[in-house]
Amino acid sequence: MRAEQRVDADAAAAMREAIAESDGSEVLFLCECDEELRITAVRVIARGVPEMVAAPMDQLHRGQVVVHNHPGGNLQPSRADVAVAAELAESGVGSFIVDNEISQLLVVCEPSPPRHLEPLEVDELAAVLDDGGQLSTLFADFEARQSQVDMLRLVAAGFNADRVVAVEAGTGVGKSFAYLIPAIAWAAVNEERVVISTATINLQQQLVEKDIPTVQRLLGLDVPVMLVKGRGNYLCRKRLGEAVEEESLFAGGEADEAVEGDSFDGADEPIEPDLAAIRDWAQTSATGSRSELPFMVSDELWGRVNSDADSCTELTCRLRETCFFLRARRQAAAAKVLVANHHLLFIDLALRVRGIGFEARAVLPPFQRLIFDEAHSIENSATSLFSDSFSRFSVTKHARRLLRTRRGRSYGLLAAVGRRGADAAAVSRATAALASAEEGAQALNASVVAAVDFTLRLTVALPDSVLRAILDPIGELHTRLVALANALSDVMEDDDGDEAGPYHELRIVLRRLERLVTLCNSFTELANHSDRVFWVEVRKSADGGRSGRMISSPLDIRAVMREAVFDVFDTAVFTSATLTVGNSFDYWGGRVGLFDSAREMDLVQFPSPFPYAERALVAVPTDAPEPAEEAYGPYLVSFLGDLLEVSEGRALVLFTSYEMLREAHGALRDRLAAHGIAALRQGDDDRARLLARVAADTSSVLFATESFWQGVDLPGDTLQVVVLCRLPFRVPTDPILLARTEAIEARGGNAFTELALPEAVMKFRQGFGRLMRRNTDRGVVVVTDVRVLTKRYGALFLESLPRTRVSRREAGGVIEDVERFLYPA
Repeated sequence: MRAEQRVDADAAAAMREAIAESDGSEVLFLCECDEELRITAVRVIARGVPEMVAAPMDQLHRGQVVVHNHPGGNLQPSRADVAVAAELAESGVGSFIVDNEISQLLVVCEPSPPRHLEPLEVDELAAVLDDGGQLSTLFADFEARQSQVDMLRLVAAGFNADRVVAVEAGTGVGKSFAYLIPAIAWAAVNEERVVISTATINLQQQLVEKDIPTVQRLLGLDVPVMLVKGRGNYLCRKRLGEAVEEESLFAGGEADEAVEGDSFDGADEPIEPDLAAIRDWAQTSATGSRSELPFMVSDELWGRVNSDADSCTELTCRLRETCFFLRARRQAAAAKVLVANHHLLFIDLALRVRGIGFEARAVLPPFQRLIFDEAHSIENSATSLFSDSFSRFSVTKHARRLLRTRRGRSYGLLAAVGRRGADAAAVSRATAALASAEEGAQALNASVVAAVDFTLRLTVALPDSVLRAILDPIGELHTRLVALANALSDVMEDDDGDEAGPYHELRIVLRRLERLVTLCNSFTELANHSDRVFWVEVRKSADGGRSGRMISSPLDIRAVMREAVFDVFDTAVFTSATLTVGNSFDYWGGRVGLFDSAREMDLVQFPSPFPYAERALVAVPTDAPEPAEEAYGPYLVSFLGDLLEVSEGRALVLFTSYEMLREAHGALRDRLAAHGIAALRQGDDDRARLLARVAADTSSVLFATESFWQGVDLPGDTLQVVVLCRLPFRVPTDPILLARTEAIEARGGNAFTELALPEAVMKFRQGFGRLMRRNTDRGVVVVTDVRVLTKRYGALFLESLPRTRVSRREAGGVIEDVERFLYPA
């Protein structure tokens, strides 16, 4: 079409002038439109060469248009043009192509018109959950819950008025329906994307497989919904092809030399059986998701073939049309309700804060409304995802991408660019620098595992010999990584411009290495970063040895939450069964920066409607030694044996340390087996299968720690006893806790009452919440940590629970009370 139809005269003149200043090369313009979507104002955001121009994606918003020129006058879009236009369209941004004279124009994708939001009809939505509403028609024994209706009204008002809403909804309130109904209705009416983030897989599956379909049926809607998984869950066809090719070549096959990045079948070559099975499965799989593999594969093998951000070339990959991950991303772009976990969400938010922006796609497509379920765990999730870390495997991963040799054969990007004619001397220098960097990473790991048993916080207050034992090797690795980056830059001087070739991938690896260089440098200058916690963690590695990981974590997430959540999203809803301590949101809200925001907000509690006073017993054996005493271990084993025999299993025993768990399980396994009680232990199987075994065997007992304090849903006779073996204070040597403790005390606060105690109380409430999952459940929570009775702070733990029946007697008396409660005459 004629450009004048969509571009006014002043804007066209400005574009012609900018193109002339760039000697006719490609220029990228960001354009504003009037109500008729006609371009009225332009500004240059990138300049390129005659064949291409960069496309920054972090400065855009709905209703704008990105325009670039094709100097040759052929306005036909390239594959890259179409791919970028499709990505921009996710944000409502249009994409046009013009000639250098701004006389002709091609619309690749129209911009979306400005939104006019329709408020939710709150009364109509509330009626769905009320007596005589749509929900009552689905369940014969339906009984309206006023707290659920009130919560729905609160969340719907938050959508209508762009508010922050925090709701503590006790077990049984029905919080999922209370936020899903407004969320889905909003997405349907206003076509704005809503993200629902949870902490556990169980809740995600419940939402996607059960609750959301029910809500859609209640509302008569069919809003596109998708459960979003991280990139690493998907098979990469390109990496699979490389792995198959490499196995075949090293096995002695005579396959033709493949160009780096091509697919390779290798069906007739001898390769590892599991790799061959993945190759065959990939031919028929619709999703490429690891969870749908019909067989088990090791983490090591999956790590060789899964989608990986460090090696993904996305828009320029030859296999992008059949890419499993990009297919899932396209499906997510089409969905209006996305369900994700906190981990994935905070990866997305971290990328946005660090430069991608909130109008473009990061891990998730852009979204406007956000709901956090299981919001009590936000601080830990945000701390983890806004942390940066590296280890020897970080260097090994890049090294494997760059060069692999076996039986005299070379493979990898350096070998590939060598075949493309790269300067042999430059490739040789890069190869030597790569070997040096790997040696530096190995030396650092050796120093760390020699100096650290488990974790160590790095501060200038450490003895100089200890600090230097870690920082000096990091400094040496930094020097070697700089040398490697410089050597790779020399290799890049022969870049052939093929955006689908090995030079493009080499550029990606170089950027990753430069970020690693920056991270190493921050450790050597840790005294200048008072807002970060620098620490080292040592664990067993997959190869059977010990591996150190260097971690930099945020001291405080309040500023990050303000920048990534409170100041950005029109509506932010936070809900959990445990957001308060002593009926106050002060602790949780203070930790996540809620009160640092100027936003209007609602903070509301809805207590559980469950009849705890009649159907739950809290028991504390008064003769228990304190957990720190040597006698506690033998006492606990004896008490648990008696208790679990009386309850005939049907129990969840929660610990705060795996060592105590292992000792108790080992001491009781045979005794319980003699009574027909299966003693299952965390770590014997993955979480989902372990819980399925517990659900299938009502006489079983599960010994668990940490993650099982939350997200366990075992209603009915399956679970009638929960034992809390120790008050869940965090380990006092935890580096992040130590740093936050110091920060509180430095400003004159009390770290125990402001941090350690309320954190433990919230986790204690989560553990208690594993007992009653349905209105008809009945059972006992036994607290074997006598400090709830003997310490002044102990009262806060017990007072945080709903009103129940209570037993405070010596061990024998508690066992009698438990037996009478579980088996009333």
